[in-house]
Amino acid sequence: MDKLPLTRDLVLIGGGHTHALVLRKWGMRPLAGVRVTVINPGPTAPYSGMLPGFVAGHYSRDELDIDLVKLSRFAGARIINGAVTGIDRAARTVTVPGRPPIGYDALAIDVGITSDMPDLPGFAAHGVPAKPLGAFARAWDSYRTSDQPARIAVIGGGVAGAELALAMAHALRDRAPKISIIDRGRPLAALGYKARQRMLGALADHAIDVIEDAEVTQIFAQGVVLKDGRMIHSDFTTGAAGAKPHDWITQTGLDLHEGFIGVDANLQSSDPAIFAVGDCAHMAASPRPKAGVYAVRQAPVLYDNLRAVLSGGRLRPYTPQRDYLKLISLGGKSALAEKFGTTWQGGLLWRLKDRIDRKFMTQFDDLPAMAAPTPPKIAASGMAEALGDKPMCGGCGAKVGRAALQTTLGAVFGDDAAEVQPGQVITTDHLRTLVADPVMMTRIAAIHALGDIWAMGATPQAATAQIILPRMTAHLQQRTMAEIMATATAVMTQAGARIVGGHTSLGDELTIGFTITGLTKRPVTLGGAQVGDALILTKPIGSGTIMAADMAGQPRGADVMACLDVMVQSQADAAAILRDAHAMTDVTGFGLLGHLRGICDASGTGAILDWAQVPFMQGAADLSAKGVRSSLFADNQAGAGGISGTVHDLGYDPQTAGGLLAAVAADTAEDCLTRLNTAGYCAAIIGQITANSDISCR
Repeated sequence: MDKLPLTRDLVLIGGGHTHALVLRKWGMRPLAGVRVTVINPGPTAPYSGMLPGFVAGHYSRDELDIDLVKLSRFAGARIINGAVTGIDRAARTVTVPGRPPIGYDALAIDVGITSDMPDLPGFAAHGVPAKPLGAFARAWDSYRTSDQPARIAVIGGGVAGAELALAMAHALRDRAPKISIIDRGRPLAALGYKARQRMLGALADHAIDVIEDAEVTQIFAQGVVLKDGRMIHSDFTTGAAGAKPHDWITQTGLDLHEGFIGVDANLQSSDPAIFAVGDCAHMAASPRPKAGVYAVRQAPVLYDNLRAVLSGGRLRPYTPQRDYLKLISLGGKSALAEKFGTTWQGGLLWRLKDRIDRKFMTQFDDLPAMAAPTPPKIAASGMAEALGDKPMCGGCGAKVGRAALQTTLGAVFGDDAAEVQPGQVITTDHLRTLVADPVMMTRIAAIHALGDIWAMGATPQAATAQIILPRMTAHLQQRTMAEIMATATAVMTQAGARIVGGHTSLGDELTIGFTITGLTKRPVTLGGAQVGDALILTKPIGSGTIMAADMAGQPRGADVMACLDVMVQSQADAAAILRDAHAMTDVTGFGLLGHLRGICDASGTGAILDWAQVPFMQGAADLSAKGVRSSLFADNQAGAGGISGTVHDLGYDPQTAGGLLAAVAADTAEDCLTRLNTAGYCAAIIGQITANSDISCR
């Protein structure tokens, strides 16, 4: 049965707690016809409830993070790595720098809050705001592993500031830290009397100096200057005060309360198409303080109401509880609890908090993997073998194998592009989608196709685009084509080519390709390698393995995003540096060994490959060691022919938009490598051309 057409766009701005839970629920029960987009600056979202435990050393950095890439894959959503700078409500688009506008039919905002600490003189240069949490966690991780004397100033004496100070005191207890909390008013004023006294007692037990009614006027590298002239020495100054909404929210035209988006009982803003949750929202119907417990409990209501607004259903209200159990870490494995004015303290409460936090995070790790295709009960012989034990990969992982192409194409199988007339080459390439974002997929497909031109030593000239869109309404077709063509035009223009036409159609899934011509005075072919030439590779390998693992939700989101960044790196400068290569190709679907075999066969040579010098993408080697392979692995292994010595599985890994593999004169190799590295390429000399016809690895 054909896939159902897409009819509506849902955009989630931010990866806060509410949106994370909505994505999980969406993955379990999606709404047919809805294309979901998640926009977040980074692959992860830190869980604020575990931040004090991370600071104290009870949790690792990875335990603190919700992996939004993995979660988005589970939900069938595209994830955009970027920070929103505006919303055009009339056009119903979201602005993210560096890409075309993103259209929406329904929109939810869960971006938390930021800090006005950077407005303090000197803070931007010498301070670390407690929010956003990701930046703070990175700075603290670096500081606590140093061996310098520990002098810390925490600006802001609320519960968050006190928790941070206690956690820091515990983490640095072996370094006799000197920690000061500075508050312009009365510290811990939000707590009841009993809870406040216990917190003040805990701070005193850790020798933390509490300075009240003090205004900070200047931050220096050496510490903090107060209005009364006192100097508080510090080499790690952080701010847990001055929480404020993100600046771009004020430009949306939505009804705001002190800069926060006002929402009604249905979590709906003054614009019925826009919802807001978490700390960036003000619950006008039932005002409550900013607290994660409300964000968590908003999730099922937001999920239901987004489905309702996209399908014509009825909205339901969110009713926040009057009070909630506050669990406050006390540095070590002890916690303070308060509710309705009653206070408790001890290790049992820390264990309760730890169990609640871990349970919350575990639900984002325990996501069902993509099931392998199941053949019908009665099918033609060979069906199970053809399907394999995993879904077919995208990108060059969906390519026809080298051996099959060589047998079929015969004499025309070979160079990356064909010379149609002296000085002009042409190539065509298209890719089955491997990411849900049409913009990212367009960048990958364009760089991939341009690779054939660059590998021939040519300058891109003109291009036509071939695009298959999944079934969708005319409105979504227009949105998607606008994103694709704006991106394609930008990539081709930067490469020196002009898009002169193309073809589009609808199908089951997104497929993007380009036919490109290029101009060159001397084509660089596969067949010119000489004995003694050094082999240079301009990009790390491993994209096939990482993207195959991504289909099953296995890799870290940061590794997936790093892999995509490698794919979309242009090879134009690398090709110019390697223009005098004796032979060159781009490493794509046949894998490193398959494309090296192409050079050796065409040149009548062999090669020695040094695995210790071959660069791998971040996370690829670990996944390969666990047995993760692309669905094209076996075909590539057969197509590469006999390889002697120790062979790494990543040698058969199909690459999408891979690097250039060039055979260059040995006496120029080091100079080429230096220039490549200076130009920003993770390039390496990985072997050399030999006289015999064998490829051996060491």
